[in-house]
Amino acid sequence: MHSSDDRNSPVPNAFNDDFLKRIGERDEPPTASEADVAGPWTIEPLLGGGFALFRSGEGSTRGSRATAVFRERPHALLAAAVLPGTGRDAVFRLGSEPAPDGYPLLNLAGETAGSLRHFDQPLAAALHVVETLLRSPEALANLLEAAGGLALERAGAILDQRFTAEDD
Repeated sequence: MHSSDDRNSPVPNAFNDDFLKRIGERDEPPTASEADVAGPWTIEPLLGGGFALFRSGEGSTRGSRATAVFRERPHALLAAAVLPGTGRDAVFRLGSEPAPDGYPLLNLAGETAGSLRHFDQPLAAALHVVETLLRSPEALANLLEAAGGLALERAGAILDQRFTAEDD
């Protein structure tokens, strides 16, 4: 979420300061955390080196403070890819009690989506991240760009082989 420093920033805005102050005194809706990180995100090269990550509508020329700064562009792309998922409720969570086939992996509706042999919270969190990447073409494009040409070439060969095998 925004800090009070973010709200008082000099970034040009279509809403006047008085209105923003008054609405800022209200409680944020439950969707605020998702809206804060939903993107789209832009990446700007920095003069001294590195790459700054900004929300669309923000940027160094608009006086904004970067959400994150990275030494290398691929890391900024990864952050831009996963940030939208950080504001969403976890798509998967683990049941606390094991069933005969393992710990239940539950979806948002509370239904069993699968089971894990061990209580593996990092796996459940990683599944959430990957699932949110699949929901956003922009996030997926950021991830693919971060992967680089060689990884895309290799992945393209694997996909071509899989789909060619299905056609036979």
